[in-house]
Amino acid sequence: MKFLALLLLFVLPICQAESNWPVVTWQQPFNYQSPSKTIHYHPISKASKPWRLCIAYPHLKDAYWLNVNYGMVEEARRLGIEIQIVDAGGYPNLQRQIEQIESCADQDNDALIIGPVSYEDLTSSIEAIAQKMPVLATVNDIADQGISAKSGVSWQQMGKMLGQYLADKHPKGSKPVKIAWLPGPQGSGWVYFNHAGFMAGIENSAIEIVTTKWGDTGKEIQRTLVQEAIEENPHIDYIVGNALMAEAAISILREKKLYNQTKILSTYLTPGVFRGIRRNRIVASVTDSPVLQGRLSIDQAVRILEKAPYQKHVGPQVVLLNQDNINKLNLQHEFAPPSFHATFRVNANQPTNK
Repeated sequence: MKFLALLLLFVLPICQAESNWPVVTWQQPFNYQSPSKTIHYHPISKASKPWRLCIAYPHLKDAYWLNVNYGMVEEARRLGIEIQIVDAGGYPNLQRQIEQIESCADQDNDALIIGPVSYEDLTSSIEAIAQKMPVLATVNDIADQGISAKSGVSWQQMGKMLGQYLADKHPKGSKPVKIAWLPGPQGSGWVYFNHAGFMAGIENSAIEIVTTKWGDTGKEIQRTLVQEAIEENPHIDYIVGNALMAEAAISILREKKLYNQTKILSTYLTPGVFRGIRRNRIVASVTDSPVLQGRLSIDQAVRILEKAPYQKHVGPQVVLLNQDNINKLNLQHEFAPPSFHATFRVNANQPTNK
């Protein structure tokens, strides 16, 4: 832990001096099946006025969204704009998020950025809000109607990448292996696509999914689901799924003395998953660089408001991480520093953290 804290404190401030970010764009915006290419994204140096952005998160219960929060807060401070952040409290809280974004639209804001709790169920509200201000999606995918821009990656690609990694270890015809699959909250856009990608990745392999458990990415909920999966299937070879599940599984497998039998894989990266891979407690994960996604969303919104050229759909490069490459990770795009706490408001011209 001490090593990670020192490393993060050393590398994270460098990001403020970066002149470009390596990212991916798609030939047809919002269509992850269209051809993509890597570009060097140059963020604007300063906003022309203190724009006001309202930003809606699905929750701030875990380190992943805290990392997105950090990226947005630091970029807003760097540009000299104002942001207000609201938090739905979890993926089951669709109505709360609808009320929050409608309140954002009724206030004196210039744009809305949303990390949606649902792929389709926000569409009518989004379309109405889009008549008043630009609406941008971040991280979680959402139906295209009313959306001006998206900062995100293909969660289907992320799931397929992790599934293929397992399939390569256990090809068809080899000894069968059993896995428990805990993707996250059913009905959320990112989970739907991640699930589809993982299923595609393990096709024609020796992998058998013996149980699938859906649930909100709250720490206690995921811990309960992990315990249920292991109690119902005491001889599973892998437990695979969301990062909160992976973090909980480390301690549960230790308590049950199952480290040598059951391995863990995570569908996305948090500091806990990062430590788990470094300590050989988690086999692999995929990262979509949440800090960078937060920065990209802010930059897209300001460009739209200033009528400057902008990428309609952009996201970080997706990378699979394991023991072979975990120490090569560019941490400045991944994690908030240990001293950072959830921040819900940034006033114009507020200085960046040093």
